[in-house]
Amino acid sequence: MAVEMERESLISEAYNAPVTAHRRVRNDLETSLPKPYMARALKAPDTSHPHGTPGHRHYNLTVLQQHCAFFDRDGNGIVYPWETFMGLRAIGFNIIASVIMAIGINVAMSYPTQPNWFPSLLFPIYIHNIHKIKHGSDSGVYDTEGRKYARTVPDKLTLRELWNMTEGNRNAFDPYGWAASKFEWGILYILARDEEGFLSKEAVRRCYDGSLFEYCAKMQAAKDAKMG
Repeated sequence: MAVEMERESLISEAYNAPVTAHRRVRNDLETSLPKPYMARALKAPDTSHPHGTPGHRHYNLTVLQQHCAFFDRDGNGIVYPWETFMGLRAIGFNIIASVIMAIGINVAMSYPTQPNWFPSLLFPIYIHNIHKIKHGSDSGVYDTEGRKYARTVPDKLTLRELWNMTEGNRNAFDPYGWAASKFEWGILYILARDEEGFLSKEAVRRCYDGSLFEYCAKMQAAKDAKMG
């Protein structure tokens, strides 16, 4: 009886809720990842990289702060629209796309990060308060303090699978979260998809701690140097 109760307590799929079978959860994380339920403040681990990205310096920033710090071009802890633009250009987006995304990103995310109640017409994003821009209908990888949960995703995702994932993460009456989630994953797919149109798990993981942006910037700089 006790054995049966223990077995049932660990079952993650319910017969009368088919969605639990379609969206399965891993049950073997502890074999390769210590305390997978614990949110990490400084590292973005997965089962293949339990200690995060090798060689990536965290500067004592949360994973979410690291994700945004690449766009802080002068390192003062504030990201202005022109810095977002420069960061987008550095990782390979064209001028028009960079202008549109820089305006949209800073306008949408600036005010929640402000240190006071008064908005700034320069639309700065304060990295110190970046945890305040966490929106609904997201993947749940970051917690409300900006740390990363060690959840896993498939080794590769297609565009359709990304769409289905964002649909599955939708919260009721959350149009901003719906749009923001699709925008963020869409941009990541455009930036990091491979030749076959897949987005790898490693690219997703490195996006969380910002090391993907550093890598893309180096590749883009090398490409520009060859062309110049």
